[in-house]
Amino acid sequence: MSTLKTIASLVYLVSAFCYVIGVHLMRSPKTAKKGNRLSFVGMILAVIMILLELLTAGKVQTVAWIALIAGLAIGIFYGFTRAKKVPMTDVPQLVSLFNAVGGGAAAVIGIFDYVTVSGNLQLMLSIPVVLDVIIGGITFSGSLIATGKLSGKVSGKPITFPAAKLANIVVVIATIAAAFFMITEPENGWFLLLALAASLIFGLLMTLPIGGADMPVVVSLLNAFTGLAVAFAGFVIDNQVLIIAGALVGAAGTILTLQMADAMNRSVANILAGGFGTGDSQSSAPSATDGAPVKVVETSADDIGLQLAYAHNVMIVPGYGLAAAQAQHEVAELAKLLTDHDINVNYAIHPVAGRMPGHMNVLLADVNVPYDQLKQLDEANSMFEDTDVSLVIGANDVTNPLARESGNDISGMPILDVDKSKSVVVIKRSMGSGYAGVSNPLFSLDNTKMFFSDAKKGLQDIIAATKEYVNQ
Repeated sequence: MSTLKTIASLVYLVSAFCYVIGVHLMRSPKTAKKGNRLSFVGMILAVIMILLELLTAGKVQTVAWIALIAGLAIGIFYGFTRAKKVPMTDVPQLVSLFNAVGGGAAAVIGIFDYVTVSGNLQLMLSIPVVLDVIIGGITFSGSLIATGKLSGKVSGKPITFPAAKLANIVVVIATIAAAFFMITEPENGWFLLLALAASLIFGLLMTLPIGGADMPVVVSLLNAFTGLAVAFAGFVIDNQVLIIAGALVGAAGTILTLQMADAMNRSVANILAGGFGTGDSQSSAPSATDGAPVKVVETSADDIGLQLAYAHNVMIVPGYGLAAAQAQHEVAELAKLLTDHDINVNYAIHPVAGRMPGHMNVLLADVNVPYDQLKQLDEANSMFEDTDVSLVIGANDVTNPLARESGNDISGMPILDVDKSKSVVVIKRSMGSGYAGVSNPLFSLDNTKMFFSDAKKGLQDIIAATKEYVNQ
């Protein structure tokens, strides 16, 4: 083994170490930034080492270097500027777009490697190439549809058509057949093209029938697919870093998918079978807008300020509405105002609050909310009975008591038991339903009052009112 090869192996080992520890640190909001930075360092080391190996080998022509450097520069610039500008509410679709890029890039690696060896693939290499292309193709097309649904450019409702199940079966059979013949007859490139086409179509058929309410689970699943595709790409080009990084992403994405499916009471098996997508369908429960008017009690900022000022225990329940209004600074200011006057404040965080797991944790950590105040589902639910005021800010489905009943689209979904609080205040712009399209009876309970306002403006008014009472 040459000296450069030895150094490269050591650098890749360090990179892999950075990835593993980085992922471990990302488990907690308190250490997530360190984990992200460590993973970034690992990736930079790997990229630099790969460039040095290419430079030393001397096999890359000048034109190729120009194309490589230009592509690298464009990718870094776009990724950095897009990630810096994207609002927190658009993070799920950004993640989905990155999934598409990762899956597509992995598939291209497999195709390029096949073309390079002119179809003379050994069995040990033909299997990774086929799996790389198939999984990468599914990830690419599926992630693009997921991005469109999350951004509103594609309808969030399940998109189905007659004989969709039959089409799924035909595509799956075509994919399996193409993979088999590609492995047994690798010199025939048409089978690889068939595998690619079938996988792209399957990605579309898998994602289109899924409603927007269930899309976070799909994004997580496709993230796992991206990791698998990258890992197989690593086998194709014999790169240790790609194998390790891809395996980590695949494993983490799979675990996250299972947790997400459990949190939303959905079946991962149904996703894979293409029968997943009732999240935005018409609910069997009456909607707040299609039946008799729902009677609710409205309140004012002054009344809310009075309640909060004389409460002992306050639970803040953030949701998508808070993220959409970018009201995290106001909610942190309100919480600090209350804690400064010896009022106990905590935050109840649902696993899918804000549409993606960890979304609310990151949003609140960004404004220096103490980590020990962020309570996850089970711990928060054990605290609601002793809570004087639960302040629900833009959360809907995750607080809906209908989840405890059967016969509706969110039946069985774990929720935050805010209705068990002594008093509930809900800040919403309207009586509109959440992503699941199910009305929320919480709004009409005797212990609930509605404050119709944009989260940011509403919280500013509540802060002003609360200051008057706590300073008396």
